Amino acid sequence: MAVRGPLPVERELPTEESRDLLALVRELVRREIAPRAAEEEEAGRFPRELFTALSQSGLLALPYPAEYGGGEQPYGVYLQVLEEFAAARLTVGLGTSVHTLATHAVAGYGTEGQCKEFLPAILGGGLLGAYCLSEPGSGSDAAALTTRAVRDGDTWTLTGTKAWITHAGIADFYTVLARTGGPGPGGITAFLVPGDAPGVGAAPLERKMGMKGSPTGLVHFDGVRVPDARRIGEEGQGFAIALDALDSGRLGIAACAIGVAQGALDTAHGYALEREQFGRPVADFQGLRFMLADMATQIAAGRALYLAAARRRDAGLPFAQDAAMAKLFCTDAAMRVTTDAVQALGGYGYTADFPAERYMREAKVLQIVEGTNQIQRVVIARHLLGTEAGRA
Repeated sequence: MAVRGPLPVERELPTEESRDLLALVRELVRREIAPRAAEEEEAGRFPRELFTALSQSGLLALPYPAEYGGGEQPYGVYLQVLEEFAAARLTVGLGTSVHTLATHAVAGYGTEGQCKEFLPAILGGGLLGAYCLSEPGSGSDAAALTTRAVRDGDTWTLTGTKAWITHAGIADFYTVLARTGGPGPGGITAFLVPGDAPGVGAAPLERKMGMKGSPTGLVHFDGVRVPDARRIGEEGQGFAIALDALDSGRLGIAACAIGVAQGALDTAHGYALEREQFGRPVADFQGLRFMLADMATQIAAGRALYLAAARRRDAGLPFAQDAAMAKLFCTDAAMRVTTDAVQALGGYGYTADFPAERYMREAKVLQIVEGTNQIQRVVIARHLLGTEAGRA
């Protein structure tokens, strides 16, 4: 059964340059990403050559300064690029978001010398990054991490294991949060660790229900020697750097979630127009029409929410609460929309012949990564009620 192409999405784009950018991204998605997505996800293949091309074309550098090779685009434009990627293949959208997250520390807190040395290659030299905060014993309680960095003159020795690392084993660099002082958030420092440094290794990858093309696993740091020149920020500043990165990263997850939901709606919409029952298209039946209307409304609401948060970020206003709200709402909406898409396709929705079941499996992980949705509710409540009330 032929299914029609994606529904048109009207974008909020501030300049002619950004409109040209989105047109280029849509053409790239149509030619290079969408046609291979189902086959490569089923086979568990990561499209490393695609990420190299994205880097060389500047698409992994969009929100960063032009002086270091970045695209200097507003965050709202960058997020809409993520959405376009994720609508075709979440592995690409999330991978781009994770690379941006891994870049945040050096771009936001590195010295001028560090930015000049590291950012050009990170932003446009074909490199791929990973972000190492979670550990086997500290997920939501990230401040309890135990990976340790011990200083010896101008060198640090890192020892420990990080968990749930996207791009584990294939990243060219890891932004690593390690304990350099006492317990709690004040004893954590950030480091930029080369992926090929002696002592860096990855365990066998996790076997996941979705995003099979995106490698996720444990990364071990076994006495890894890191020069102090690769320490990012001050000693003890690492946890604040990590939280700052996660605020922006949560907007990336929100945009990816709306992309997945849009892909699911596109699939259900096309199917409804092509599939006939009782002598007419199933799109003529009110039950399905209302389902599609609810799906479209949730997507539009989520898109408006993440773009509103992005505008606050671009304006230099506090946006942590807005990012948590966007991540919470958009990922929950993606789960509802993708579940409805499977239902709309009936038996076909449960088969791999249509992408609806893949979208549904992928949506689930977005409610978990970069702070579970339960943690987002904690963050929102603390902003509303204060720290002590939020802990109650």
